[in-house]
Amino acid sequence: MGSRVVVGRAGVARELRAAEALAERLRAPLTARAPWLTAALNVRAARRGGGTPVAVVVDVPGGGGVDAAAFLHLRRRGPVTSVTLLGDGVAPLPGGRPTGRLPAADEDAADRLADGIAELLGTLRWPWSLRLAGLPLGDPTARRLAARFPAAKLANDRSTRLVDELDGTGPVSRSRDPRELEHRLPLLLEREGNRRARAFLRAAARLHAATGSLEVAVVPGGSGTAPEGCLLTLLDGGERWPWWAAPGTPGLRTEPGSPLVSLTVPARSLLPAPDVARRLGVGRR
Repeated sequence: MGSRVVVGRAGVARELRAAEALAERLRAPLTARAPWLTAALNVRAARRGGGTPVAVVVDVPGGGGVDAAAFLHLRRRGPVTSVTLLGDGVAPLPGGRPTGRLPAADEDAADRLADGIAELLGTLRWPWSLRLAGLPLGDPTARRLAARFPAAKLANDRSTRLVDELDGTGPVSRSRDPRELEHRLPLLLEREGNRRARAFLRAAARLHAATGSLEVAVVPGGSGTAPEGCLLTLLDGGERWPWWAAPGTPGLRTEPGSPLVSLTVPARSLLPAPDVARRLGVGRR
């Protein structure tokens, strides 16, 4: 069984929900799961020229779930269609560990998913470029996809993570209550200087607060003054992932995090990769 392609906001949102069980089983990061990517999907849809979301899905043979999936974003940049992960380009992103994932149940599913992505690229009408960033080391789908394109490059980069040492600064209020987030949200948005980042911060924070996956930590200011600082932390089981801090928040530092992998294929001709061309019956010059 091969793969199928779903195009458009409604269809991709449906596939995100369907693939959530696989992502959870593989312990994909929250930034590669349905709530986060749904927020990215909705924010991008609200922008003029926000591009097209696409899902490449490998179903379990005989039905009963999803074996592998890639959630992508296609956007025309001049004469070139840029292909990235759906969550790439939204901000703010937490640092310190891989934020993207191409979830696949096993090696065979990863192979079929790589085939599906390559065939999608082969159907694009315009020259295209591919950049899948924020992946973990050894991602099997990325490795197989890179092998299908002679110009592909796999590169590693070191991430930087935010370290929460707020408790060393004095009293800190911490809460997972969505009502506390709503109470603090106007101040948080006011302190986020990037307009587009504010839209995503609002959407993603609300979705994760509703599922109990967000902690709001507040460092109080002096009597009658605004809080001195605030930190949002993503919660994944027993793991804490500091995400966003208001500028000037005390008790925070950064340190090196895990390696990140990116797969890049530069802008190329209209013709698909050689192995895809053979399957599609397309001749090469």
